[in-house]
Amino acid sequence: MNYETVIGLEVHVELKTEAKVFCGCAARFGSEPNTHVCPGCLGMPGALPVLNKKAVELCIKAGLALQCRIAPFSRFDRKQYFYPDLPQAYQITQDDLPLCTGGKLKIVNPGGEERIIRINRIHLEEEAGRTYHSGIGATGYSLLDFNRSGLALIEIVTEPDLRSPAEARIFLEKLQEILRYVEVSDCKMEEGSFRCDANISVHPAGSQEFGRRMELKNLNSFKAIQAALAYEENRLGSLLAAGTPPVQEESRGWDETRGMTFFMRPKEKASDYRYFPDPDLPPLVIAEEWVEKIREDLPELPEEKKNRYMKEYGLSAQDADLLGGSRETAEFFEATLRLYPGEAKTVANWVMGEFARLLNLEKLTPAQSKLKPEALAAMLQMIDAGEISGKIAKTVFEEMFYSGKSPREIVEEKGLVQISDESQLAALVRGILAKHPGPVADYRAGKTKALGFLVGQVMKETKGKANPGLVNKLLREELEK
Repeated sequence: MNYETVIGLEVHVELKTEAKVFCGCAARFGSEPNTHVCPGCLGMPGALPVLNKKAVELCIKAGLALQCRIAPFSRFDRKQYFYPDLPQAYQITQDDLPLCTGGKLKIVNPGGEERIIRINRIHLEEEAGRTYHSGIGATGYSLLDFNRSGLALIEIVTEPDLRSPAEARIFLEKLQEILRYVEVSDCKMEEGSFRCDANISVHPAGSQEFGRRMELKNLNSFKAIQAALAYEENRLGSLLAAGTPPVQEESRGWDETRGMTFFMRPKEKASDYRYFPDPDLPPLVIAEEWVEKIREDLPELPEEKKNRYMKEYGLSAQDADLLGGSRETAEFFEATLRLYPGEAKTVANWVMGEFARLLNLEKLTPAQSKLKPEALAAMLQMIDAGEISGKIAKTVFEEMFYSGKSPREIVEEKGLVQISDESQLAALVRGILAKHPGPVADYRAGKTKALGFLVGQVMKETKGKANPGLVNKLLREELEK
């Protein structure tokens, strides 16, 4: 029997705010435990929440980037549950009146099919604290850090539109790219600022009724998300095939070491949380003018940028995707292109090639690099003018990357100026031909590949400084005499 998989995602994203969402404590990662706390985020009696306007702005920005409708009227609610890292015993969130609804995001699945994934809602809420567990049994204990408690968080909830674990991963990668582009969040999964819970069910193909949902919790990497969903897809399919479908909806964890999911608890229903409007926070009324101002300030989004690069610069879809996928990379590329009068493809090759290689090697972003667009543009102009060869340029580029010096400084310091004096090169060419009579005879006998060997010998003699075009010309002239 064939089965169909249905997946919906709940993505939790910490916002790039200086302060927490309902108090003035600093929103910083990596500080000493319990150093950014106050009576508000510690849940002390009598402490009242005050809404952070920047958090609302970033939530609206995320909604606009994902084509959501921004509600002119929304409300905060209390979601009640009892965990040690939730000091108030409730979370301030938005239940029936969220800030953003009805968005969508286009992806291309592994089969090359375009799919529209609908966004049900984006709502604003506060983060819980963090629990650290140590030991097991009678010797075990847990420590609580409330620095994270009260951080500004949005939850992005999709409709159940995804049909495979691979599609879920592609969606999340694209979502992360967009949120970074509009500077809503740094989306660092390793720091917990971009997290996902996934709901999955499996049912016989053609059935109008979905199977029972399994919620996969605490998935902290794209690899883990795809692997956990794939495992659960197979597990549920096997249960159906055996005639023993799940009897209840469950929350399940992911064991990375064993490569399998495990039962945590029965899945909670909305009624279990006993939502009610937060009496300490008034309704949120959003002026249309403010929304339009945020919309005007949105940058060009990755999909729009990719299409423009293909149309304006004649780049391939793959090149446009690589360059436009990161806002910093795109800005570096465009800044270089404004200073360099040559081909866009030339700039693209250096940015996607040597620049990307060195950034990955040193684990840097383009903005953190010492190499600036002005230096790359100047180096490319030196290549075009015949002052340095492409081979020498790679040496110059690496030195620019690590030192921040200009290409001209490096060329002069290291004596890397290209040899383009015809009389000087002609003498070198004649000397090389005299030393290698075998390849000379081969070339004259019609074995034209011998020319490459001879060019290499001239370049070796000059330590790569000879103008390769001129060397080719002079060799041909001498060999065809």
